[in-house]
Amino acid sequence: MSKNTDSNYGFELSALKLEPLTFWEGAAMIVGTDIGSGVLALAYGARLAGWPILVFWLVITAVFTTISMFYTVEATLRTKKPLQISGLAERYLGQGGSWLLFAAVVVNSIGCLVAYTSGSGNILSSFLGVPRSVGSLLFFIPSTLVVWLGLRATGVAEKGLTICMGTMMVILIAASVVNKNFSVANLISRNWYYGIPVFNLTIFSYISQYLVPELTRGFAASGKIRELPRSITVGRIFSFLLFAGIPMAAIGLQGKENVSQVVTIAWGEALGQWAFFTANLFALCAMMTSFWTIGETLLTNIVDRFKFPDEHNPKYRIIALLLVIVPPFYLAYSGMVDFVNAIFYSGSFAGVVMSIMPIFILKKARLTGDREPEWTCGGYYHPVIQLAICVLFLGAAFYAVFQTLGLLPAGW
Repeated sequence: MSKNTDSNYGFELSALKLEPLTFWEGAAMIVGTDIGSGVLALAYGARLAGWPILVFWLVITAVFTTISMFYTVEATLRTKKPLQISGLAERYLGQGGSWLLFAAVVVNSIGCLVAYTSGSGNILSSFLGVPRSVGSLLFFIPSTLVVWLGLRATGVAEKGLTICMGTMMVILIAASVVNKNFSVANLISRNWYYGIPVFNLTIFSYISQYLVPELTRGFAASGKIRELPRSITVGRIFSFLLFAGIPMAAIGLQGKENVSQVVTIAWGEALGQWAFFTANLFALCAMMTSFWTIGETLLTNIVDRFKFPDEHNPKYRIIALLLVIVPPFYLAYSGMVDFVNAIFYSGSFAGVVMSIMPIFILKKARLTGDREPEWTCGGYYHPVIQLAICVLFLGAAFYAVFQTLGLLPAGW
């Protein structure tokens, strides 16, 4: 092993730097990435199908997307040069695979950021009485600052704000369940006619594969690579509890007829003024934590894909950052997409690519990788599991196409 790799925990020096992360910072980054616009749209998107169907899809999606993330962990650990997920695809699948995965990262990231732009504008407009576009700008300024500061700043900020978010949700869910208007009858109805599109929303909510190379760099720098899979799992458990708990509280309290597209708006109003502000403060925090991780990973994917010489070089970082923040702001105020549909379509395309392609990346990495991994997937890399991933996520993508053509029912 070379001197370069010795000084970087077995990885080579590259444009992407190693910045240390702790176990809980890694878990918080998973939660922060997951808990964004998706969690705010799940109640509205599942209101016709029903809460039990939502929970069913949340469990299925959590299991298989987490396994897909484990594939990316092992592939990253088999590669000396720190690469983003599109760089891994280029290394093992060639230019075609790299551009396809890069397109998936961009589509998913821009879909998220469009939803955050629109949602933050709505919330801050109602809070402050300012135009929606001004509200979005007020959201973008602190969000962009953390992305500019890099991976270490993102991890620290995620941990602090995720704790605050969890506390707010425990209070709001408890207040909903003990409210006299909460009805279990609102939660037990289900209708599979509207059920399949809910899967696409849960895919979007759980897409975090592009975060794995960032986490690998962070855990390598802290010398605790073997803790990474457990950190991912813990983060995913917390995400599931919030994904299931927030729609349960909102639908149980309001009934399916009164759920708003951004769940916290009508849900907070139903509980009272204190809850309106608390719920929408949570929504802003959720969008901000997800903005940080998604903005950071999109920025470094741009650095990696376009071969910028150094992610911290101010000139190249400004170019990459502008590519991150300008398109979603334009799309959000062009009237081209709304909040829930931005989530549905980006989840349908990006979810299938980012969940299936790690199968093939890892297969090639096991044959041609240049580094001995500290951890491997073991039984998770089984042909039956791989087939299930392909069938589920390709099915979701085909459903989205046929729904767009009017051949299958929409979910909301």
